[in-house]
Amino acid sequence: MFVLELTYTAPLDAVDAVLRAHVAWLDAQYAQGVFLASGPKSPRDGGVILAVAGDRARIEEITAGDPFVTAGVCEYRITEFTATKTAPDLERYRQTPS
Repeated sequence: MFVLELTYTAPLDAVDAVLRAHVAWLDAQYAQGVFLASGPKSPRDGGVILAVAGDRARIEEITAGDPFVTAGVCEYRITEFTATKTAPDLERYRQTPS
């Protein structure tokens, strides 16, 4: 499982100019079962996404396609972790440490 932390690298008006495309991209990732939760940070200087994928390379490929990235308005920090405990609704994503 991955925690994706977005940090804006441009003023909010530049971020907002790409927001519609970013939301469409998010919707596509949800439809593919990659994203589990997402939203803006408070204060609004970026966002956070909880994601699942086969490996880090796949997550890096996905985040590189974010319109925020291609427009140069954000950077990603990717943290991989082993979800050994989850809420019941996320039970299918539980992992055993290797």
